[in-house]
Amino acid sequence: MFGMNMDIGIDLGTANVLVYVKGKGIVLREPSVVAVDKDTNRVLAIGEEARRMIGRTPGNIVAIRPLREGVIADYDITETMLRHFIEKVVGKSFVFRPRIMICIPSGVTMVEQRAVQEAAEQAGARHTQLIEEPLAAALGAGLDIAEPYGSMVVDIGGGTTDIAVISLGGIVQSASLRVAGDRFDDDIIAYVKREFNLMIGERTAENVKMEVAAAFRNARDAVMDIRGRDLLSGLPKNLQITTAQASDAVNQSVTLIVDCVKKVLEETPPELAADIMDRGIILTGGGAMLYGLDELIRQETEIPTALADDAMSCVAMGCGLALDAFSKFDGKATNTKFKDK
Repeated sequence: MFGMNMDIGIDLGTANVLVYVKGKGIVLREPSVVAVDKDTNRVLAIGEEARRMIGRTPGNIVAIRPLREGVIADYDITETMLRHFIEKVVGKSFVFRPRIMICIPSGVTMVEQRAVQEAAEQAGARHTQLIEEPLAAALGAGLDIAEPYGSMVVDIGGGTTDIAVISLGGIVQSASLRVAGDRFDDDIIAYVKREFNLMIGERTAENVKMEVAAAFRNARDAVMDIRGRDLLSGLPKNLQITTAQASDAVNQSVTLIVDCVKKVLEETPPELAADIMDRGIILTGGGAMLYGLDELIRQETEIPTALADDAMSCVAMGCGLALDAFSKFDGKATNTKFKDK
């Protein structure tokens, strides 16, 4: 189906998996969800098909997210999911096993890194390489990370927020928080339950996050009808939620992210901090699309802050570009086997 030297980059996210094929761009974008029959342990659906089952399945079918907070929570299911996506892209003939570059959050342990590598190799990779998420995000956002200037990237995914100051192709200062897009959803569910005695599902919470929530109360003025189960009567019930309420819901998590950005800036060497003042902070990842977050970080740090053009795809694009740029990297993303292009 593809040539002999097929290289693919995978952004193995808590919320979505994106696959980049060299020369073709992003060819697959599906939710990291697997539907499993609890009684037989049989996998019934993967990706978008499984996501549609979340919160709507009979008792014996569970929709599982095998990655939690950027880390493999269920090894076998992650491997099945990876295999499915790789086969979808490469076809089932494993004559040509692809070389794969996979993105990992910057805070993961050696054990967690090995688990990702093994899952990819079990799923059919000829050779697996890991790259830290902030580096991939910076590359995908179009920053030239090899030059001797400081760049700052805040990558907010589904499970983790990775904040890094990058210079000369390496991470100079970084922090990783297990607070990101999924936490915003959980915050909204908890808030609606606490304030309105209403139980809403993950998908409703996600819609609230995208349509009405904001990083601070007066960032916008939107209202949305939500439907859930009244905890007192047990019956379905509708109500309206406003931007002010949804912003209050996510406020604590947003504050944690902003504080972490400030902390990384405080620990950055002065010359690089001066570069960042000039060049600004780039936000990438789906979670960074929370309305008004760039504005809030700009207010709090007094540094120009911008959302990358295609924030959702930056990491996957960066994985793809990293496949080409191996020679520039050192540290976690070097491998002599790759220099034989």
